Amino acid sequence: MTEPDPKADLRSYLQSARDALLWKLEGLSEYDARRPLTPTGTNLLGLVKHVAGVELGYLGDTFGRPSGEPMPWLEDGVESNADMWATADESRAYIVDLYRRAWAHSDATIDALALDTVGRVPWWPDGRNEVTLHHAVVRVIADTHRHAGHADIIRELVDGAVGMNQGNDSMAQGDSAWWENHRSRLERTAREAGRGA
Repeated sequence: MTEPDPKADLRSYLQSARDALLWKLEGLSEYDARRPLTPTGTNLLGLVKHVAGVELGYLGDTFGRPSGEPMPWLEDGVESNADMWATADESRAYIVDLYRRAWAHSDATIDALALDTVGRVPWWPDGRNEVTLHHAVVRVIADTHRHAGHADIIRELVDGAVGMNQGNDSMAQGDSAWWENHRSRLERTAREAGRGA
């Protein structure tokens, strides 16, 4: 039996979410990487930009380990939601590189500190802003996986690509006709249930 390694477990789940999120950008045009496909503007590159800031905040600034990365979209006075989309001047390469640098900075924090180390979240209210590294890592994992799920749906809407990565779609086997029949059956079921409610 192997000895438990909580940090390795946390980093493994965090890295799987990171990888899934970046995979959603692979092979897309600049337009498709930035396309807002929900009424609230959710887009793939914006999700990556957002999680880079999340990591640098919770696993950097919170523990007195600022990264030095400029993130003007998080400064006071900028428009709401500025971290959820990339400007025309913020290239995909820039956002992806920022995210990879955020990973390295976060991983260094996880390596350097004990999981029970207490930090202070700068944007939380005084008196309620203390958090352990363990809590912060779990929060970042949850946030990243949540946004990887958003990215999965957005990518499916763009070109039909689904799954966690190129070799693991985690989907039932079926061709396009099977999926259309499946979706049609679900639509009929939803309508039937809606009539009975």
